[in-house]
Amino acid sequence: MRAIGVGVLTRRALTSCVVAGAALFGAAGWAAADSPSPSSSTGSDARSGAEGPTEAGTSFRTATAIKPGQRATASASTGDYLYWVVPVDQGQRATVTAKVTLPKAAARHGSATWQLDVYDGLRRRQACRYGAQTKAAAQDADSVELSCALRTVRGWAEPWANDPLPGSYYVRLTVVDLPQADLGLPVHAEVRTDTAEAGGAQAVDGSLAAPLVPGAGAATPQADATAQDDATPQDEETATDEASASPDQPTAAAGPDGGWSSGWWSDRWVWTAVGGLLAALAGIGGYTLTRGSGRPSRVPPGA
Repeated sequence: MRAIGVGVLTRRALTSCVVAGAALFGAAGWAAADSPSPSSSTGSDARSGAEGPTEAGTSFRTATAIKPGQRATASASTGDYLYWVVPVDQGQRATVTAKVTLPKAAARHGSATWQLDVYDGLRRRQACRYGAQTKAAAQDADSVELSCALRTVRGWAEPWANDPLPGSYYVRLTVVDLPQADLGLPVHAEVRTDTAEAGGAQAVDGSLAAPLVPGAGAATPQADATAQDDATPQDEETATDEASASPDQPTAAAGPDGGWSSGWWSDRWVWTAVGGLLAALAGIGGYTLTRGSGRPSRVPPGA
C-alpha cells in the first residue's frame, strides 16, 4: 500500500510539473509575441519599403534623416559625399544597403570604386559583420551595389570599447577611386536601412542615460534660462554672432516609432522566471520521490 501511495504521489507531482511547465512556456511565448519592443522597425514603412527623402546631405551636420525601412534616393555628382542619418535602438541589428546607378559607359573613362561607411552617434566608424562595403564597378557596369551588416547595438559598453550604442547612425556613400576625368558625372543613389531584433541573448546589464543623438549633451532649458538671466548684453551679442556664423545645426534622426527603449526590459526576465519556477517544481518533485511514507513500523514508539 505504501508503494502504491508513493507511486500515485509521484505521478501527480510529475504531472503537475509538466502542466506547470507547459503553461509557463506558453505564457513566455505569448509575452514575447504580444510585447513588441518600442524600438521595433516592423511598422508599415518597413513592410512596404516606403519611399523616403529624395536628397542627401553633404556632411555629418547636414545628413538627411530617414527611418528604418525607408528607401532614400538622391541625385548627385560623382565625387560627392552623400550622408544620411537613421535611428538604431539597442538590441537591433541594422543592415545598410546602397545602390548607385552609374553614368553611361560611353561617358566614363575607366572603373570606379565606391564605398559605404557607417558611423555611430559619436562619429566612430563601425565595422561590418559581413557585406560588400567597398566594390569596384567596371567601366561598362550599369550600377554597383553595396551592403554593410552592423553588429548588434548594445545598451551599454565600456568607455574604451568601440561597440555600437543606441542613437543616430550616419551612412556615408562616396567614390574612393576613379579616373580624374570622371569627376562630376551625374549618378543616382539609393540607400535603405533595415533593422531586426536580436533578442534577449544579446542584452547587457546597463543602459545609457540618453541615446547618442545630436544635442544629447546640450544644457537643459532650465540651465539655459539661468544662463540667459545672468548674461550681460555683451555676452548676448557674442552668442548671436556665433549663431549667425555657423547656421548649420547637426541633424538628429527621428527616434524609433515607439520611442527609444528604456533598456531595463528584455525577454531574459521571462526566461529567468520560467527557469526559477521550473527549478522549484523539480525540487518539490524530488522531495516527493524521496521522503518515503513516514515513520517505519518496525521502530518502537518513543524511540
